[in-house]
Amino acid sequence: MTNSIDVEVYGQKLALRPIEDESYAHELARYVEGQMQTIAQGATTTTPLKVAILAAMNIADQLFRQESRRQAGEAEVERRAEGLLECIDLHLEADRS
Repeated sequence: MTNSIDVEVYGQKLALRPIEDESYAHELARYVEGQMQTIAQGATTTTPLKVAILAAMNIADQLFRQESRRQAGEAEVERRAEGLLECIDLHLEADRS
């Protein structure tokens, strides 16, 4: 494994810590680049730093929303599992009677 993986994001060359999958590192860089390009296209005048901060905010928003959906899904699975267990318990009690 190499000491670092070189990627380019928004015209900046970056050396990333070793990541097991180099193609994954490049995929991440392309994603961030895309986020920054989208923001830059919608802005009138802004600095690369502001574009990077806005991209980071958008990515954080996506992460938080995904985590919220994951937690809601997990709660729904738990609710359904509890319902199934109650149903099984009722049937087992009925069979014992």
